[in-house]
Amino acid sequence: MAGVSVEGGGKDKRRSLDSEINMIPMIDLLMVTISFLLITAVWVQSSRLEANAQVPGPPTVEPPCTDCKEDMKLHVVTADPAKFTLVWKQGTTVVRSVDVPREAKRSKGGVQFPALAEKVTEEHKAGGSHRDASDKKFDRAVVHAPNDMPYSELIAVMDALGTPKRPYAAGTKAAEVNAFDVTFAVD
Repeated sequence: MAGVSVEGGGKDKRRSLDSEINMIPMIDLLMVTISFLLITAVWVQSSRLEANAQVPGPPTVEPPCTDCKEDMKLHVVTADPAKFTLVWKQGTTVVRSVDVPREAKRSKGGVQFPALAEKVTEEHKAGGSHRDASDKKFDRAVVHAPNDMPYSELIAVMDALGTPKRPYAAGTKAAEVNAFDVTFAVD
């Protein structure tokens, strides 16, 4: 039987310590643990989800277009407590800017910004470039929200951006979908 003998006493040698520790249970536990790790190592690779911080999705390799213009994006700036600022940008160039008063309508369902929803719908009709049902791209909206913005207000801004709808052809069926893909910017 495997064991460990501990001998010794002290300097005065009055009493000797002689004990034996049974090592068999520890070896059994070690073998079971190693077997478990080897068997489950196969599943670690198959259940992995690859994720990265590239928003809105994986990069696509498209040939550079010399005469193509970058799509306009609607930036919603929420830092001012008195107003929202809607800014249409094409790359880094500001195309136009509109201020919307920050009038919150509170109800039992939460907070709503009806003036913002109305203005976003108007802006999409005036400046949105992806409105056809056969167009697979969506207009982009970037929400610039400060870190201390209440969650309910952030959701209300996203709901306002979800107000404008556009037709989208999926196969033979056409459906009304949100006009904007919404992303966030760190301020």
